[in-house]
Amino acid sequence: MDFLSVLQLPISTTVFYAIPFIVAIIVIVFIHELGHFLVARWCGVSIEAFSIGFGKEITGWYDRHGTRWKLCWVPLGGYVKFKGDANAASMPDADAMAQAKNDPGNFHGKPLWQRAAVVAAGPIANFILAIFIFSAAFMTVGAPVMEPRVDEVLAGSAAEQAGVRKGDLIVAIEGREIESFSQIQQSVITRGGDELNVVIDRNGERLDLVIVPKVQEEPDGFGGKIRIGLLGVRHNPDGAVKYERMGPLAAVEAGAERTWFIVDATFRYLGKLVTGRESADQLGGPIAMAKAAGDAASVGLFQFVSVIAFLSVSIGLINLFPIPMLDGGHLVYYAIEAVRGKPLGERAQEWGFRIGFSLVIMLMVVGTWNDLVRVATVWFGG
Repeated sequence: MDFLSVLQLPISTTVFYAIPFIVAIIVIVFIHELGHFLVARWCGVSIEAFSIGFGKEITGWYDRHGTRWKLCWVPLGGYVKFKGDANAASMPDADAMAQAKNDPGNFHGKPLWQRAAVVAAGPIANFILAIFIFSAAFMTVGAPVMEPRVDEVLAGSAAEQAGVRKGDLIVAIEGREIESFSQIQQSVITRGGDELNVVIDRNGERLDLVIVPKVQEEPDGFGGKIRIGLLGVRHNPDGAVKYERMGPLAAVEAGAERTWFIVDATFRYLGKLVTGRESADQLGGPIAMAKAAGDAASVGLFQFVSVIAFLSVSIGLINLFPIPMLDGGHLVYYAIEAVRGKPLGERAQEWGFRIGFSLVIMLMVVGTWNDLVRVATVWFGG
């Protein structure tokens, strides 16, 4: 590859992935901030700005309540600025705090439960968006119908070593009833190296097995690797997958289960990361998010909105982390206020936000560094 080709490849790739990524982020951020906005409006909070993106404003307008709705140049987030906020992170303004109790529109003068509801509404809105997307997919496209029966046991796999045979019906894993083959995959993908209690039905006889899924590295499509747990069983490897549409109630239940699966998988990864059983090289940043959105958009609308749902859950969950500056950090402050009977001091909150900002930047740097390593691997064969 000559130097000119190297230059042209990143440019074309950036354009290809940028548009789906920006669309996905705008949708997710809008829904997140709309959650804050609607609950705040319901609680009587005066809202000064509703922003999609950061930095210099591209365009905007005022609504009849005096709220400035605006779109800014850096589409990596957004914010709702309430009356009484010193900045986009909703740090209280010291001067406004003195008058907060006498100002019905001041966010920081509202009862504790209302402030907590406003803060929690953003992540909750992200979860609702994901459940809505997954539910709509189950109602329109359908869910794969695959009996959890083993049609093939891979040689040398964890399943073979535990005594699983062709024709066995997997009934339960770790106490969870298994109704489809896809649930087997969901139950083991984040549990590589863990002992799992598996119940199988073999010709009408129930057997209890202990299986330790093997950890296997799979390409993530962007030059990196992702480690997953595998039992080593297959269902109808040569047959086509059938899809069955669900009714509204069943679809919503399945959508909630899919959303919870993403939350559970995230916590399992973080738990292994803290205990040293996983490394931080699987963390991704904005480039990885753009890659996922672009790849999905190139396949079709269904895959693209599914990625939006996944990212929406991830962003909602991250915002609930107990880190000052994030929604979860605000909720921790409110919990402390509920115990103490008064808010933390201004200096303590300021230092908390500084530490939280540093942690967020550190996570972004790690994710972006991992992205750049993968980009270099793909582009330059490193």
